[in-house]
Amino acid sequence: MSDKPKILKTRVTLLEMEERSGISVPMPASFKLAIMSAKQISLPFYRFLYEQVGKPHHWFVHRNLNDEALTAIIHRDSVDIHVLYVDGSPAGFFELVLNQQPGVAEILYFGLIPEFQGRGLAKFFLSEAISTAWMSNPKKVIIETNTLDSPRALQMYQRMGFKPVGFADAEIEAWQ
Repeated sequence: MSDKPKILKTRVTLLEMEERSGISVPMPASFKLAIMSAKQISLPFYRFLYEQVGKPHHWFVHRNLNDEALTAIIHRDSVDIHVLYVDGSPAGFFELVLNQQPGVAEILYFGLIPEFQGRGLAKFFLSEAISTAWMSNPKKVIIETNTLDSPRALQMYQRMGFKPVGFADAEIEAWQ
């Protein structure tokens, strides 16, 4: 048996929105929902969310960072993390990076924990992420997706007003 990591090939799509979308998605009425800004989020909680949301999609950027490196990234003033709670349980999160590039708000991470998918929450939660990104008054909001993400992600981003502006092929180490 080899210890060599499995490499997955993926197609990355960069999308952007250059003006606020008029799309508003009502809060689903069948749940008690809360979206809370996680100021100075604890590393164990962040790692929990990142793994629960990202593992099925092989998210990799923050996966193997040590505590010091991860803290330096997620506790920057330009990073804004929000957690979705459904009936009291954490159900997903989004992470914004604001003005790292002048005039750009990036939705760096967005997603739901698998057991909360398919319940009509994603579109509402994405609408909230987009609205929060625009609150920093950027010239544009950007997001990336790839073929390892939910097969519905690209369509949902486009329906919410994002337009594809670039593509790249990438190789990602599989999350074991």
